[in-house]
Amino acid sequence: MDLSSLYVRESRAINRAKGALLVAESIPGVMFNEIVDVQLGNGEIKSGQAIDISKEATIVQVFGGVSEVDLVGSRIRCKGETLKLPVSPDILGRIFNGMGDPIDGGPTVIPEDYLDINGEPVNPANRQPPAEFIETGISSIDGLNALVRGQKLPIFSGSGLPHNRIVSQIIRQAAVKGKEERFALVFAAIGISYDDASFFMNNLEKTGALERTVAFINTASDPVIERISTPRLALTAADYLAWKQNMHVLVILTDMTNYCEALRELSSMREEIPSRRGYPGYMYTDLATMYERAGRIAGMEGSVTIMPILTMPDDDVTHPIPDLTGYITEGQIVLSRNLERKGVYPPIDVFPSLSRMMKEGIGPGKTREDHNNVFMQSYAAYAEGCYLREISTIIGAEALGERDKIYLTNADEFERRFISQGEWEKRTVENTLDIAWELFSALPKEDLKLIQEDFIKKYLPERGE
Repeated sequence: MDLSSLYVRESRAINRAKGALLVAESIPGVMFNEIVDVQLGNGEIKSGQAIDISKEATIVQVFGGVSEVDLVGSRIRCKGETLKLPVSPDILGRIFNGMGDPIDGGPTVIPEDYLDINGEPVNPANRQPPAEFIETGISSIDGLNALVRGQKLPIFSGSGLPHNRIVSQIIRQAAVKGKEERFALVFAAIGISYDDASFFMNNLEKTGALERTVAFINTASDPVIERISTPRLALTAADYLAWKQNMHVLVILTDMTNYCEALRELSSMREEIPSRRGYPGYMYTDLATMYERAGRIAGMEGSVTIMPILTMPDDDVTHPIPDLTGYITEGQIVLSRNLERKGVYPPIDVFPSLSRMMKEGIGPGKTREDHNNVFMQSYAAYAEGCYLREISTIIGAEALGERDKIYLTNADEFERRFISQGEWEKRTVENTLDIAWELFSALPKEDLKLIQEDFIKKYLPERGE
């Protein structure tokens, strides 16, 4: 068999090599992101991708990298296609690496289709606004920063904070509220340690969540180029499950900071002009091409919801990674180091946290009729309590009035009973709202100005004398 028939174009001149990048002579007709085979001088064949094309040169990124390259004896052969993921319903319950190869010891997936990992454009006029509630079982999310189908809601964390535990809890507990519908999870771990990878895989297997999950694991020791493909593989699997299998899919991407670091490293290798803090100027566009794959489409039953997790360098929310992410996504959930020091789990700081689509997904027929009122009153009461906590550090708690002391105590109770919950404790949204009402019962009734009177009569517990 003549193998040359498998290739449409070939370059024999490789001018220089730099890490995983090969700079070759210009290949006529080569496409951006086209997959190529790199045949090294020793006969070894590596897969690669054309990441920069011009009249002067073609730059190829080699998957897995190359240690030594014989520039004279090597050649690049183009295949005429982009990187694609083989998909079928059998991908559910499977674990893959950052190139889409199974790593769980199971058989190779027999595909019913091959999908481009860069996705397909969606007509903006066909997009439906997110409007249906997803229950995570975590009060500080469901009660105050609700996640809605088709939304993109990131978690901003910091080094050492328990974002991995929170992610695992969401994977275990997330469900479509009140409907018997097909619900799946797609999980992508990007540049994580072996310990973290083992934690996630063991957690998926022990809890039974793996049956409805597709996992892509890229460890810190894997090639940098695979960090670029891992989230796109995950989103392609989500696209297939949502638009071909009519499932509601929650995609969790962790850690997007590792993705952006890989993007910066590859940009530096390509000698591109850097932007803020050395990151490439197109990082915003690059992130948007992934995050904007979330949504709902008119005429289709499925949906794709994305929760990216990123660790903020030095806990700096103005760092380019969280800053640009915040412009693209519809809110954020921010973890607090102060709450974590107090022993509060999950340490979600409700003040900088925000879900811009929340009001579209709560209320009668979605969560409960009093949800929006409870949300507003909880914020108001907790904000006043935190303000009085700061005042008390200056003048002392003894100098506060009786009403102020009630709010000060209520803020402590809000953190202890509402925000804090067990790692294996799943609360329904009704449980969450009931806890809030119990906290309201300790406040002066005349202060509940953000709640309708009929809701107060219906839900406020009777106070013990």
